Amino acid sequence: MAECIFCMIANKEIPSNIVYEDDKIVCFHDLEPQAPVHVLIIPKKHIPSMDDVNEEDQALLGHVMLKVKDIAETLGLENGYRLVNNCGEDGFQTVKHLHFHLLGKRKMTWPPG
Repeated sequence: MAECIFCMIANKEIPSNIVYEDDKIVCFHDLEPQAPVHVLIIPKKHIPSMDDVNEEDQALLGHVMLKVKDIAETLGLENGYRLVNNCGEDGFQTVKHLHFHLLGKRKMTWPPG
C-alpha cells in the first residue's frame, strides 16, 4: 500500500533501525519507545489489522509468533517481555498495518492502559 508508513519501512523507502528482517517480516525500533526496549514486528504483507486476517495469513502469523522468541533473545530480554497488538480505534491502533509491539527491560504493570 503506497501511503502506509510501515509498508514504506518494509520496502526500505523510509529509513529505520532494523533489528531483524527476513522474507516475511521486519522488526525495527519504535520511534516513541514505552520501555527501554520497544520494537515493532510487522509483516511485509499489508494487512490493516487483526480484524483483516484471513485463512491465507495463518502461516504468516505463525511465522511472526515463532520469531518473537528469537528477536527477544537477540535484544537481551532474558527476564521476560510483553507482546502487544492494538486493534481498531478503541484498541488504540494508530497505524493501519498489522503490527506487534515487543517491550522489555522493565517491569510491566497491569492493567496496561
